[in-house]
Amino acid sequence: MSQPKVFITRRLPIELEQLQQIATVEVWGERQPPPDDVLLEKVKAIDGLLCLLTDKIDRQLIAAGTSLKVISQMAVGYDNIDIAAATARGIPVGHTPGVLTDATADFTWALLMAAARRVVEADRFTRAGEWRTWEPDLLLGADMAGATLGIVGFGRIGQAVARRAKGFDMRILYASRQRCDRTSEQSLGVEFAEFEQLLQQSDFVTIHTPLSENTYHLVSDRQLALMKPTAILINTARGGIVDPDALYRALSSRQIAVAAIDVTEPEPIPINSPLLSLDNLIVAPHIGSASHKTRSKMAAMAIANLIAGLKREVLPNCVNPEVYP
Repeated sequence: MSQPKVFITRRLPIELEQLQQIATVEVWGERQPPPDDVLLEKVKAIDGLLCLLTDKIDRQLIAAGTSLKVISQMAVGYDNIDIAAATARGIPVGHTPGVLTDATADFTWALLMAAARRVVEADRFTRAGEWRTWEPDLLLGADMAGATLGIVGFGRIGQAVARRAKGFDMRILYASRQRCDRTSEQSLGVEFAEFEQLLQQSDFVTIHTPLSENTYHLVSDRQLALMKPTAILINTARGGIVDPDALYRALSSRQIAVAAIDVTEPEPIPINSPLLSLDNLIVAPHIGSASHKTRSKMAAMAIANLIAGLKREVLPNCVNPEVYP
């Protein structure tokens, strides 16, 4: 009996022996994702697909995968996958939740502190030979201790960010579709706020809500206008939550002070984007979960989902469990 065939859309940071024992594995070796037409051809001959957020897994592709038994995504989010189409075909979709919480919360703080204390700007200043002497008013930044932090979206990552903020003695506001119980609020030291109230009162606003039809361009001109002119915006969630044109207008006019983002719309950000001309914006290339431990764990979870699907077992982390009787 021939082995099932698997296609992995990028090199992974772990060895594949466990998977190779039960399947014939092909790995796309390029830095760029496989083109849509290539992926469409590949899926016609495979039993399992391990993909990333950068891969478009739409209805047409799923329909072409006539032998497809499982789709396993190495990510928490799955807005690139047509879940309804997969479910209609009875194909379970796996993802990797929970594992990147601490890494992403840590990186949120890395961006927040770099933006507040102008670390990237200071590095450029030094490398340009501008550091002549100690100056009382050189590269003054924002204080975090005692400031107000607004967290938009209060799931695992938002709560992890809040726990870190307690060490800075910050006032912590959160806005979420669902309010926490009072015991959790007291334990985390947070206050519930309506979204607009949070924007108006926060010195730092950090975004941790999923991307959906309701959150697409959640932060645009109107919302940015509500923020303090000294405010700093952080986004490590999804690029589409913040309107990039509105962000450019707010930063270039100094309507808000600084932004630091790990995600963009589109990704990667075009090299000619006007945002890249701004000196009050930090842009990272979607590396919120990029620690050795976290990425290895994500890959292992994705492979575990893939193997379970090939064996017709329940996926350890399944997006659409309704596919199971």
